Amino acid sequence: MALRLKLIMLLCFPFLALFTLPLYAAGFFAQVASTPPPGVPPLQHQLLQLAPQATHQALRLAAQALNCAAPNAERLAVIDYSLPSTEPRLWVFDLRQHQLLFEELVSHGQGSGDMQAATFSNTPDSHQSSLGLFRTMNSYYGSNGYSLRLEGLEPNVNDLAYERAIVIHGADYVSDAFITQTGRLGRSHGCPAVREDVTYPLIDSLKEDQYVFAYYPDAEWLATSAFLGCTAANDQIAHR
Repeated sequence: MALRLKLIMLLCFPFLALFTLPLYAAGFFAQVASTPPPGVPPLQHQLLQLAPQATHQALRLAAQALNCAAPNAERLAVIDYSLPSTEPRLWVFDLRQHQLLFEELVSHGQGSGDMQAATFSNTPDSHQSSLGLFRTMNSYYGSNGYSLRLEGLEPNVNDLAYERAIVIHGADYVSDAFITQTGRLGRSHGCPAVREDVTYPLIDSLKEDQYVFAYYPDAEWLATSAFLGCTAANDQIAHR
């Protein structure tokens, strides 16, 4: 009935088509844009829509890991350590509201490299960053100010993150001014440090049972990560 009435209106008042058809077209194309292409999972498509400038491989694997660990998660941060520290390489997504909350600079550990990270570790006192999937814990005030504890979910890859005090925190060496002076960001003891100006809102957006995925094309990790292979054992770890 509603469709018949619309057709009658358009036939009787053709000038309405000038206003009505663009609205229908806009709605149609918006729906097409939000529909994943064949073979692309919905979460991966969502991340690509929100951060098209990010490395597609990093977003694809982040979506794969999160689908394994917590497909109903509300927030996800993706760190792409394959990019140099002079470029934004941290994205925070609100998956329920379909929003990109942050696109930020982020540091890597002193032991991982200079401007470009290249080596990663789960070893205490290595001052290297860790890869893989993390679950966020509580925020707190420590020696680096307002900080966010991380629980590494991948055995032998990042599961010593809590013991190593690998946390998200703000740092004065994460800034455009520092890049101008040194040609790179400053480096941490393995923590993903962010700009001081965004410390509070960024941490508050991620604290308490959200997820962080740190990517680098490390062949061994890519081949052995159970979250990327989605085994039942790691699914149980993620939900404990």
